[in-house]
Amino acid sequence: MSDFVPDGPIENVPRSVKSGAYAGRGIAVFTSGGDSQGMNAAVRAVVRFGIYLGAKVYFIKEGYQGMVDGGENIVEATWSSVSGNLHKGGTIIGSARCKDFRVREGRLKAARNLINRGITNLVVIGGDGSLTGANLFRQEWSSLVDELAEKGVITAEEKSKYCNLYIVGMVGSIDNDFCGTDMTIGTDSALHRIIESIDAIAATAYSHQRTFIMEVMGRHCGYLAIVAALASEADFIFCPESPPPKDWPEKLCNKLALEREAGQRLNIIIVSEGAVDRDGNTITSEMVKDVVVKNLHQDARITVLGHVQRGGRPSAFDRVLACRMGAEAVLALMEAEAETEPCVVSLDGNQAVRLPLMECVIKTQAVSKAMSEQNWDVAVQLRGRSFARNLETYKMLTRLKPPKLSPEMTQQMRRQLSRSGYTLAVMCVGAPACGMNAAVRSFTRNCIYRGDIVLGVEDGIEGLIKDNVKELQWSSVTGWVGQGGAFLGTKRTLPEGNYEKIAETINKHKINGLLVIGGFEAYNAVLQLAQQKKTYKEFCIPMLVIPSTISNNVPGTEFSLGADTALNEITEICDRIRQSAQGTKRRVFIVETMGGYCGYLATMAGLAGGADQAYIFEETFGAKDLLRDIEHMISKMNDGVQRGLVLRNEKANGNYNSDFMYRFFSEEGKNYFSARMNVLGHMQQGGSPSPFDRNMGTKMAAKAAEWLITKICECAQADGSINASSPDTAVLLGIIKRNYCFSPVEDLQNDTDFVHRLPKQQWWLKLRSLLRILAKHDSAYVEEGLNVQTIEETGQSLTM
Repeated sequence: MSDFVPDGPIENVPRSVKSGAYAGRGIAVFTSGGDSQGMNAAVRAVVRFGIYLGAKVYFIKEGYQGMVDGGENIVEATWSSVSGNLHKGGTIIGSARCKDFRVREGRLKAARNLINRGITNLVVIGGDGSLTGANLFRQEWSSLVDELAEKGVITAEEKSKYCNLYIVGMVGSIDNDFCGTDMTIGTDSALHRIIESIDAIAATAYSHQRTFIMEVMGRHCGYLAIVAALASEADFIFCPESPPPKDWPEKLCNKLALEREAGQRLNIIIVSEGAVDRDGNTITSEMVKDVVVKNLHQDARITVLGHVQRGGRPSAFDRVLACRMGAEAVLALMEAEAETEPCVVSLDGNQAVRLPLMECVIKTQAVSKAMSEQNWDVAVQLRGRSFARNLETYKMLTRLKPPKLSPEMTQQMRRQLSRSGYTLAVMCVGAPACGMNAAVRSFTRNCIYRGDIVLGVEDGIEGLIKDNVKELQWSSVTGWVGQGGAFLGTKRTLPEGNYEKIAETINKHKINGLLVIGGFEAYNAVLQLAQQKKTYKEFCIPMLVIPSTISNNVPGTEFSLGADTALNEITEICDRIRQSAQGTKRRVFIVETMGGYCGYLATMAGLAGGADQAYIFEETFGAKDLLRDIEHMISKMNDGVQRGLVLRNEKANGNYNSDFMYRFFSEEGKNYFSARMNVLGHMQQGGSPSPFDRNMGTKMAAKAAEWLITKICECAQADGSINASSPDTAVLLGIIKRNYCFSPVEDLQNDTDFVHRLPKQQWWLKLRSLLRILAKHDSAYVEEGLNVQTIEETGQSLTM
């Protein structure tokens, strides 16, 4: 979960890999240690991508124990053996702790079993313990092979042929405690379980004015606790890396008492299972409850979420992550040579990377060492700057009120907080998207914390036109983070034709900076205002766009707020649609998604839902393509597949609409399968924001506040006015691969297809080949993984 950038050369020459490129190789995949949601998606990707490359792929059941025992625990996998498992939690091939593998005799048995099946390539899905065991196995491999040959268990030919063992790891763990990857497989799903539970408990807590102590997992890592607290506005947290002060009972009770005096009816306290005090003594949920009951006489209850966090359906994020990592893991194995160091395939921002396995393990173990020595600050820093920022952001956002001046503050903080402050405005433009409210809350509190005034503009640009502007207080945004929609109101109106009235409102309220949260309309609105800076001096203020749209069709960014929530809604609905046909033989569902002309939702939902095809505007198709796909569907059903899923972006083709495609599939496949059509509509915009969107909105808004204040200071004139006239003062805050980018909106014009409201370059199109390959279509795969030779910490974590 730490943040890393390369310190040295990176091999980054993407190449195309065709079907059958590595015929004759033997690969085995196994899951080890604690299970996590998304492991089945990873296993499925390894099996199918391995078969696509021409390799013979094996399951090793029950982890290392199955490797040691051999026999029926090591079986060849087929394409259909991983069908219908994408939506399942846990691991279908089993996982177990294995004492036998910890001794050489057990590893000798494991080596014999692998050689007997021609396996010298292993994909390990597990935590740091599992990966460390795999590396030890590889280091001993030569001596194990020699010993087997000396005992006559294997032949000299086998000894020569299987002299090297190649290993690639994928981190499957809900704890997100592995240094080198932003998100481990299963973490996002665990956060879904936690947030769903807290949202549900908040309702009953409100009814009875109760305090709930929620205990979450994570072993000795507080990531789940911190991010869950950020995403749920929890009142207090106990996490292992940052123990509370010795007087924590007093501080906790004072905070809860003040909140109740302010009218709050419930309190949520999150306790990580590994929580300790500054002396390393365990803090339990029972201890916290006793403190609350004894000192405040509140009705307090404990909810231990336990293994619920490991169960349930994997989130869309975990499914897509597992698919991408699974394909890259297989490719990394196929490309490995005798001297190649074992690697772990992980995610850095939105970039797949291959990192040295043992270097990551050593950094992970360093965190435990720091905690055992009670070097708490060191432990937080070793977790990564993103972890530290999450922790500090939580502490700042959950204050009951903004800080007052105190002697302990630095001179810079006192000067900043004692001044009158700047005036910043925030508004939402375009269609509503989950995460907008979280962004407004974070921006408001970040600015007030700095001593600035925040104005909320209602109904977007129309609010500036009609002067619907109100000041937002610290308490105004309480409870916003978990709410969908846009509490400030949002409309699609653009500034064009109303510049005079907008300028009047900006001048009236003396607005020094503007944050616009929204999709393509928000980008277009800021672009129009930026283009009028020479005409209207009121527009010469810093402006920033936070992209927020389920369509994810804004140039200058790879992710938009709301897209993750929508993707989860689509994936869950597709799971239910498929389940509805349980027992019904041979049925194909045609499902229409939103997104305008952008095929992001259809493509990513196709990966997450295991779709057989996803039709989008960006890739033209005709009747011949539809017929070929129907024939492909028939051939899969003849091989045992019972249900098919076809996604269609709402504007994929004006003539081949969803109704036409439903009728076409029904007619051409009538002797082989039946068809049904579903148009998902605005369900994709509703619901509660996902943990990803809540956290992303919170962090992007914090960066937006920092950027706006910095630009205002840079552009401040001697008379106190702001003159932000250069192109770099009207920007869009986006995520590009491994970095946050502030792109001038005027520069983005050349990258924009305004007719179809699309960026000209879209990163996710490279995943189309993976979607087709995993659906058994013939396609060339373009690798995306970077080979990082060594790693160094940085502060550019983009995910949660």
